[in-house]
Amino acid sequence: MNFLVTGAAGFLGTALCNRLAREGHEVRGMDDLSAGDPSRLNPDVHLTRGDVLDRPKLWTLLQDVDCIYHLAARVSVPESVIYPREYNAVNVGGTVSVMEAMRDVGVKRVVLTSSGAVYGDRGEQPLSEDVRPDPRSPYAVSKLAAEYYVRTIGGLWHIETVVLRVFNAYGPGQLLPAAHPPVVPHFLRQAARKGTLVIHGKGEQTRDFVYIDDVVDAMVAAATAPSIDRAIINVGSGIETSIGTLAQLVLEVEGIEEIDLNPIFALEAGHGYRAVDARVLLTPDGPPG
Repeated sequence: MNFLVTGAAGFLGTALCNRLAREGHEVRGMDDLSAGDPSRLNPDVHLTRGDVLDRPKLWTLLQDVDCIYHLAARVSVPESVIYPREYNAVNVGGTVSVMEAMRDVGVKRVVLTSSGAVYGDRGEQPLSEDVRPDPRSPYAVSKLAAEYYVRTIGGLWHIETVVLRVFNAYGPGQLLPAAHPPVVPHFLRQAARKGTLVIHGKGEQTRDFVYIDDVVDAMVAAATAPSIDRAIINVGSGIETSIGTLAQLVLEVEGIEEIDLNPIFALEAGHGYRAVDARVLLTPDGPPG
């Protein structure tokens, strides 16, 4: 099959592109390289530097494509609080641009990578796709709006759409930005350096951490699975892990008996330091029955 992957040089995009290329598919990638690392891409992946708002470039890249994976997005919850307009422009405007280009060229299926953040802070567990979204950050709002645009435009123009709400993915190759790094690789790096693991709050907030290979399995399946048009599918491990427990696991992995844990009670906890509580079922072959 022929695929186009937007956000191809990012953490999820690279893992997906490399898997598809190893399986013998024709893979085109598009990335503005604002955050990704193209050196990690398989040489068989044809990467084009570009912006998803550039519709003429999308028209060219979409020729003869069977399915597009739309991953290009800005993804920092705390940053979105500061720059909501920019997040709307990229995550919502970029998604509409991709859908318009698909309509123009005639591509018939899109897989959108959304986020478990759209659910907000929910008490009920486990979370199912039927739970009403309650986004609590501009990032989460932008991902939910992107979902609505994809499904609405897809319905109007007979494009098959699949939305994957991915929870907290982790694994090899995950980038570590200086500001607001992902917690799993950040804790591992700090422990390896004999540094301090900083926990915001009491460490009781929980997340569903899902390994990158499991996410890619779901994404690959979503491109060809039958009878999932307009489906919304949660992608997670099904295991609820507290940040405090994660810290202890990291210490065990690094062989450290004791380390200082500094509980910081941040006022901005609701803007990204408190994760979505989630225990979701990974269903790569379609929505839960």
